[in-house]
Amino acid sequence: MISSVRGTVLAAAGTSAVIEVGGIGLSVTVTPQHALSLRAGSEATLRTALIVREDDLSLFGFSDSDELAVFDLLRGVSGVGPKSAMGVLAVMSPAQVASAVATEDDGAFRKVSGIGPKTAKLIVVSLAGKMLVAPSDRPAAQAGPASTSENVLVALVGLGWSERVAAQAVEDALETASGEELATVPALLRLALTKLGPQQRTGAGSR
Repeated sequence: MISSVRGTVLAAAGTSAVIEVGGIGLSVTVTPQHALSLRAGSEATLRTALIVREDDLSLFGFSDSDELAVFDLLRGVSGVGPKSAMGVLAVMSPAQVASAVATEDDGAFRKVSGIGPKTAKLIVVSLAGKMLVAPSDRPAAQAGPASTSENVLVALVGLGWSERVAAQAVEDALETASGEELATVPALLRLALTKLGPQQRTGAGSR
């Protein structure tokens, strides 16, 4: 069981990061916002979960133990696989998941792509009393920019840019964005498009 990895970030874009550990590049699935926080050439430590299947070994990475704990709990719910669990963490912080479960707000989970009403309700019922993350541990406001950046990334990919180029543009935009620009998808998207520049935009449109 690989419970954590620490090494140099070789690449990070979209929902994937490559971490060099002992001369070996490990491909790790992460959330879009986590990928945006990882810089090539820097050192990173990720909590991880290794999912073993007959024809596949998949490594999922997390920024802290709370995310890993929520990931494991979600995978224990019938109908929720690793990808769906990562989908939840892509749009909700562990504190928000705990809050939704505590208030029986299955609507919060229905907003996650791939999770229907029945599964959302099952998540709330199955995780009741199991959440160890207090809703106040991490302010819900912190999840705002991450959710906004993810939506901008999806929009750029939909417009024709590769995940790698789009992720870099979003990262550049986040570094210079004002509080107002961080608050809404249209504002951050406009800034990201500015970072891409006219030549890249023309290239993307021609693909």
